[in-house]
Amino acid sequence: MQKFTDLKLHEQILKNLENAGYSTPTPIQAEAIPSLLEGGDLLGIAQTGTGKTAAFTLPMLQHLSGRNFSLTPCEPRSLILAPTRELATQIKESLEKYGEGLKLKYAVIFGGVGQGAQVAALRNGLDILVATPGRLLDLMNQGHIKLHKIEIFVLDEADRMLDMGFINDIKKILPKLPAKKQTLLFSATMPKEIASLAANILHHPKRIEVTPPSTTVEKIDQRIIHCKKADKYQLLRKIINEESTDLTLVFTRTKHGANKIVDYLTHYKIPCAAIHGNKSQTAREAALDNFKQGKIKVLIATDIAARGIDVQGISHVVNYDLPVEAESYVHRIGRTARAGKEGDAISFCDETERDALKRIEKTIGLKLPAENFVGVPEASVKSTRPERPFRDPRAKPRSPRPEQNKPRPEQGQAQGASKKPEEQKKPKVGFKFRNRK
Repeated sequence: MQKFTDLKLHEQILKNLENAGYSTPTPIQAEAIPSLLEGGDLLGIAQTGTGKTAAFTLPMLQHLSGRNFSLTPCEPRSLILAPTRELATQIKESLEKYGEGLKLKYAVIFGGVGQGAQVAALRNGLDILVATPGRLLDLMNQGHIKLHKIEIFVLDEADRMLDMGFINDIKKILPKLPAKKQTLLFSATMPKEIASLAANILHHPKRIEVTPPSTTVEKIDQRIIHCKKADKYQLLRKIINEESTDLTLVFTRTKHGANKIVDYLTHYKIPCAAIHGNKSQTAREAALDNFKQGKIKVLIATDIAARGIDVQGISHVVNYDLPVEAESYVHRIGRTARAGKEGDAISFCDETERDALKRIEKTIGLKLPAENFVGVPEASVKSTRPERPFRDPRAKPRSPRPEQNKPRPEQGQAQGASKKPEEQKKPKVGFKFRNRK
């Protein structure tokens, strides 16, 4: 069996890997690292949980640490683009872990927070910049980032970039990169748009396909539970309470749906939290940290917010709502059974989701075992979040009551008596124009 020591990595990097408890590379690492150390381009087709982050960060760290280079403000040496702030943060954490002692400088930039600290980090000079496309383009337009010195460019989760509408931003960023550079593109699936993008930016790349996009991890026990839409709350609580769950990641289709699940589980004293696009960055980071540390056992997330979540110990993934896109099912359940462990993927299917289930089974090439669940009536659960009184923004401000504008009767005048009409009339003010001959 191949080991990291066989891959000609820097001694300090090997030491960092040993400290992190890694000795054997995953298949994508074993194939990608030698090729990347030689400086070639790479097209990697791999699902989450296959170790692709280390596959591109380890050679990058070795390349950058092996050259004496004086950093220039606002001109990073390498760029890694990620679709979400969570994935970008996770990549930076991996760089810090694998690159300890190499005296390289890293920073991560993303939207949703103030840019002051990010701009300051750029001005100090960086070896590696990890960024989301929107914030990167914004800071580039402001003149805070120049990309003409980029030596290594990584486009991670390219298919998710497409789903989130970032492809146009990426097309604006690409012309700012130098022609001579090492380019890496990773994607779990390969739709036509991504295949076209890869053909344009990669030069004779090595293609590595670890897991076909239509298959799922073999160590995941998958099953479907048919139920009514109204019974999903009960079913989720039953699974959490009765099955041997360690950490449970629950996927919903909407942000509002995630919040309602939190209200329900909180009512039954089940520690949980939600992450989605309406949550602040601070709230999302706090929820994810509490989930990693085991302070909460259930994390409810939408697809976009959960992209890039890499938490060890997730025993169950629950698809509370089936995804509209069949490929998203593969991404979701890939959050469990990581690092060689086993996991459970349970999907709820109500009467409106039968077609989505058929698409998923066709995509993965597998008929999933199914069972039925019938709930029992229970009391409705009120929201735990404070409600604000609704005010229609289109409504006009209320006018004061007529009584408030009525003039008070003058002294000696009887209450309720009114002045004569001619006294109430105001003289008209105007101008007369004479015809001039």
